[in-house]
Amino acid sequence: MNKKLALWSITVGLGGLLFGLDVAVISGAEQAIQSLWNLSNWMHGTAIAMALYGTVFGAALGNIPANRIGRKKTLFWIGIVFLLTSVGAALAQDVYSFMFFRFLSGLSIGASSVVAPVYISEIAPPKYRGRMVISFQLNVVAGIMLAYFSNYLLQGTGGEQDWRWMLGVVAIPSLLFSVLMLFTPETPRWLVLYKKDTAAAKKVMALTGEATDEMIEKIRLSVTATKEKLFSKKFYTPLLLAFLIAFFNQMSGINAIIYFAPKVFEMAGIERSGALLSTVGIGAVNLLFTITGWYLIDRFGRRALMYIGSLGYIISLTLIAVSFNSADKSMIIYYVFIFIGAHAVGQGAVIWVFLSELFPNAVRASGTSFGSLTHWVFAALVAQVFPFFAANVAGSYIFGFFAFMMVLQLLYVWKMMPETKGMALEDMEKNIVLH
Repeated sequence: MNKKLALWSITVGLGGLLFGLDVAVISGAEQAIQSLWNLSNWMHGTAIAMALYGTVFGAALGNIPANRIGRKKTLFWIGIVFLLTSVGAALAQDVYSFMFFRFLSGLSIGASSVVAPVYISEIAPPKYRGRMVISFQLNVVAGIMLAYFSNYLLQGTGGEQDWRWMLGVVAIPSLLFSVLMLFTPETPRWLVLYKKDTAAAKKVMALTGEATDEMIEKIRLSVTATKEKLFSKKFYTPLLLAFLIAFFNQMSGINAIIYFAPKVFEMAGIERSGALLSTVGIGAVNLLFTITGWYLIDRFGRRALMYIGSLGYIISLTLIAVSFNSADKSMIIYYVFIFIGAHAVGQGAVIWVFLSELFPNAVRASGTSFGSLTHWVFAALVAQVFPFFAANVAGSYIFGFFAFMMVLQLLYVWKMMPETKGMALEDMEKNIVLH
């Protein structure tokens, strides 16, 4: 694979690092914030979920600038917003200003979850597309691990104000990302479809090893107009597939663990310092198994990884539920590690790749936006209600529910999910029946 393509996908994938940092860094700060401003469980959930409410809007609207000003410029401004909001949240003097800046940071998270995978999928050769798009997810989990490790190192820095340092560190990689985006090109598909600049598109496409004239003609013929309506009968099947994979992603309980890992471990009887250290283990397992998914996704395919992940979910979540109902909860931390591994090699590795492949050129950005929007709506709901349920409902029931939902995901993979491995984006409609 061409080195420039690899470098550009890594650069854009750094948007995932910001995503992961911003998502996970709050786990070290959420309990201090609740104590500082004396928040009820519901208000606490609202404060933490505020970033996720922002992601809903970011995911819903991210396709608009991606189509109008391009994938590259949109990603540059995403980095700038990350920079400003991380500093703003760190300096917040009350819960309302904190929620305001977290909401804005969520806009960037949601937009990056749409635009970065689309960018990478549009410059990637079909043979390597799975691994290149996973570079985004690999950066997400690297960001999560970095956030957990940073939180552990920064605990106690500045006394009770250590959470401000935890949130503020996101500003550094945000600036680096925006600078690096200045040196990446626009995607050839956007250049052809929206800017009508075939000369610039050919220069980028030549690096993929494909016949440039033939591919540009395929791109042109793959759409009748760039203004096709996403929500039409024609796109019913990819819309349903996108909705369900995003829905099941959050019904696994992954964000309950990522956002509230220390709380979950404290529910199992682990004291705060040990709980923060245990979250570093989550980050390491997540990274290791995401790398495994990166290695396997273009060899075994998307469905195979989803089968592995679904079975791992069911087993680990059932063990967690049973352990919460027993006197000895010491094994829960290890079952959580199994759960994280199952997520990383399955849903975590597949979702952004699959969403970026499902839709035809004419509606790819808006279709990916819909899938991402679904993901973030349910992520916000989980983050909103988890503190309440953690305080009022037995852990065995909470994780038993998540296990049941993963049985339903297994049925989705078996009965509905198509394989998209190794196919050119322009040929995808032949594999995914459009009604």
